[in-house]
Amino acid sequence: MESVFGEADYLACCGSHKFAKHMVEAGPFSSPQLAISAATHIWFNQVDVTGWLEAFSAHPQIGQSPSHDHKSPTSAQWSKGEQSTAIATATDSTLQELYDWNTCYRKKFGFVFLICASGRSTPEILAELKRRYSNRPLVEFEIAAQEQMKITELRLHKLFSVAANTPTSDTQFSTGGAMTKAEEERVCIIGSHLASATPSPSTKPSQVSTRTRPPITTHVLDIARGRPASGIEVSLEMWKTDQRRPVFGDFGTNNWTFQGSSTTDKDGRSGHLMTIVDALNPGIYRISFNTGKYNPDGFFPFVSIVFEIRESQKLEHFHVPLLLSPFSYSTYRGS
Repeated sequence: MESVFGEADYLACCGSHKFAKHMVEAGPFSSPQLAISAATHIWFNQVDVTGWLEAFSAHPQIGQSPSHDHKSPTSAQWSKGEQSTAIATATDSTLQELYDWNTCYRKKFGFVFLICASGRSTPEILAELKRRYSNRPLVEFEIAAQEQMKITELRLHKLFSVAANTPTSDTQFSTGGAMTKAEEERVCIIGSHLASATPSPSTKPSQVSTRTRPPITTHVLDIARGRPASGIEVSLEMWKTDQRRPVFGDFGTNNWTFQGSSTTDKDGRSGHLMTIVDALNPGIYRISFNTGKYNPDGFFPFVSIVFEIRESQKLEHFHVPLLLSPFSYSTYRGS
């Protein structure tokens, strides 16, 4: 039995009007396989660059509202099932990092970052975003088009399932393949699906920076074991600028302003501890490490490193690592 769909249905699968028009003309289709075959041909051979960009623009950047031109209630509902893995593994720090990197990505390429993210955690998505950021624009444009086609394919399956009045998860499609919950989460579009990263109306979006990483970073090396120290909680604070310059012994907790926190990854590196900005605010900073949790039998319940950044250094990068053993630690200013 052939399913007859209109342009609005195909726009819910792919936000290009030209794509939707060609799909209507090529249909109706008796199976999702035939629809996907036609869609692949149309997307890569009949939709031009303008149509690709129109589809990309249907996925807004983190912190922006969905496009009223493309975002149908159907696609919005489908999106909920495509974001849960990333959301489940996200923290405030990684959501901010996604926002910052996606802002840099969009500034470089002119469209939002798209990725097929089946079972991928937020750190994995971030790693892929950072890797693809180094691509040449023409290369990345082609990759984004391929990712959009994967999204379209998934949603065409859902469109046929809805038409057949069958559930779209944990059941058999007419193709004979099983659609599990993990497959429901197969596609994650960073710009539109991580709604938790949307700032409140009173919050100004992060300013686009020419940097690709925050001006203050750190990593932890376990020198007793000779390997990176993963799973260590890290926080960054700044001495309040309205307080007098601190002196030895004058480090009351009420005089520090929280900047951000993260946990070191398998390489011992922390996530973003602050927003990416061109000019760093001069002042006294403190990075603290929860070393007691990492080394329960060690000598240090926690380690704090206090350092100063002067006005003349605000455009520089400050990498402040921790070299740790159970009974000693050291640090230095890296690059």
